[in-house]
Amino acid sequence: MGTEVVKVDEIPFPLQVTPSTTKPLSLLGHGITDIEIHFLQIKFTAIGVYMDSEIVTYLQQWKGKKCTDLAEDDDFFEAIISAPVDKFLRIVVIKEIKGSQYGVQLESAVRDRLAADDRYEDEEEAALEELIEFFQPKYFKKDSILTYYFPAGSSASAEIAFTTEGKEESKIKVENANVVETIKKWYLGGTRGVSQTTISSLANTLAAELSKE
Repeated sequence: MGTEVVKVDEIPFPLQVTPSTTKPLSLLGHGITDIEIHFLQIKFTAIGVYMDSEIVTYLQQWKGKKCTDLAEDDDFFEAIISAPVDKFLRIVVIKEIKGSQYGVQLESAVRDRLAADDRYEDEEEAALEELIEFFQPKYFKKDSILTYYFPAGSSASAEIAFTTEGKEESKIKVENANVVETIKKWYLGGTRGVSQTTISSLANTLAAELSKE
């Protein structure tokens, strides 16, 4: 029996994943990151967002809301980010770039948000620098896979892994609560998220799950 998959821009995403020793997490949202240049849409990555299905128990106050309203409601996404359930992001490269380019995007997004909230101190800078160094020598070939695992038991840590053809998987752990939370916000932060297709897909799925109860 084959594992069921959802295709995001022709890239297969399994309906469930089991990171480390946790129970299976379900695919609740998917989308792409892209940019428009001279009316051409250039796609960079495909994204799958996996969470423990218990997430709905933390979102009861949005029961009955339409998915279009949820997609615009940043408080809803704050509740998703802070809910104490396992979260896992699977990001597959569509258009190859250097790891250093991805690192710069991540660094400026995280640093700018933390600085705006007056939470960018030496510890955050050090944690971010270590992460950028991790990406620096890598090459994001097409179909390379980047994963972020945010375990439920610790809001202050994230496990990041990178796999590309012909190389062994490499991993890094980030243990700075502000940096970890801001990475979550970069990908899952509602109207400020990096991929609006992912945000509306997540709102769609969760609106449907909440209406079932």
